[in-house]
Amino acid sequence: MKLVIGDEADMLALGGRLARACPAAAVIYLHGQLGAGKTTLARGFLRARGYGGAVKSPTYTLIEPYEVGDRRVYHLDLYRVEDAAELAYLGLRELYEGKAVMLVEWPERGGTYLPPPDLVMEIEYATAGRQLLLVPHSAIGEALISALGSDFSPD
Repeated sequence: MKLVIGDEADMLALGGRLARACPAAAVIYLHGQLGAGKTTLARGFLRARGYGGAVKSPTYTLIEPYEVGDRRVYHLDLYRVEDAAELAYLGLRELYEGKAVMLVEWPERGGTYLPPPDLVMEIEYATAGRQLLLVPHSAIGEALISALGSDFSPD
């Protein structure tokens, strides 16, 4: 599915819609250039899940865990990872164990140390805003896309 997002508010809204449709456990890969809106989408996701604190890109920490009610969300930013083997000590598969949502920026740098995605989101710059390509990799990913609907509007 392809979407066009106009501005930052729309990206936050998309993150919120994604959060409301998302089950308690899912792996979502976020691809895109620096500044494309990956962290903004994650911020919208976390806000919709009820998190009220600051949401920043975990570029230096690699992973930020969030406890929201009885649900867990891990936000990963692998931009600074040069060798996927650096991730071995994080135990990402064990953290996930089908009991959390993982939002992964720069997943191509994680290699086989990441759990496989349910949904892959490709974010690209467009003339006006951003263009997104959403590709499901599981039944969860298909359900998320279906819930967003092809007639997506940020409201």
